Amino acid sequence: MTDCAIRKAAWWAADYAYAGYWQARAFLSRSSAEAYAEGERAPLVILPGVYETWRFLEPLVARLNDRGHRVHVLETLERSQRPVAEMAALVEGYLDENDLHDVILVAHSKGGLAGKMVMTGREGARVRAMLAVATPFRGSRYARRIPSRTLRAFSPEDPGIVALSRSVDANARIVSIYAGFDPHIPEGSELPGAKNVRLDTGGHFRILADPRVVEELELMAG
Repeated sequence: MTDCAIRKAAWWAADYAYAGYWQARAFLSRSSAEAYAEGERAPLVILPGVYETWRFLEPLVARLNDRGHRVHVLETLERSQRPVAEMAALVEGYLDENDLHDVILVAHSKGGLAGKMVMTGREGARVRAMLAVATPFRGSRYARRIPSRTLRAFSPEDPGIVALSRSVDANARIVSIYAGFDPHIPEGSELPGAKNVRLDTGGHFRILADPRVVEELELMAG
């Protein structure tokens, strides 16, 4: 086995260890979303990835709230298994009902697809920018092999992925941050016209804990 293969295997193992630990913590957590809803700085809306609740991102949520941001989470997203368009509609309804403005979306994986759709939709003017972590903007060829309809929707040929790829108006307001090696997204998360931040590491989940994520958010928030 080459050094590169060994390094990727180690990253893969560390990534799943991180995901397993925080999924278990999220399942057991009884944290209240209201605990993070106070702050004087730009409001943030959290968009988790598929099979994740907002509590999977709670370590990041807590760090951002400590920086003075009001953090909003949508319990209605549940585990983000709905189609991207339905997720986006729920977010649009939340922004409208709560009359939020100058919002920064903070998204992981699939959440970034829903976030981009929100930015180009009827409530897009309410969104200042989005920080997307490990989002499959061009899909993932691995999705072609998966029988689950939820995951097959990430195929590069899926009409939703294709339509979002062709929609470029919001790209300049997006920061896409991703690992050099993502075991779930071999295509990577580079987005034309966006600020692309490629981390010299591997993983799809554990980069949520990378300090650069908070640093980029702070640059966006000003």
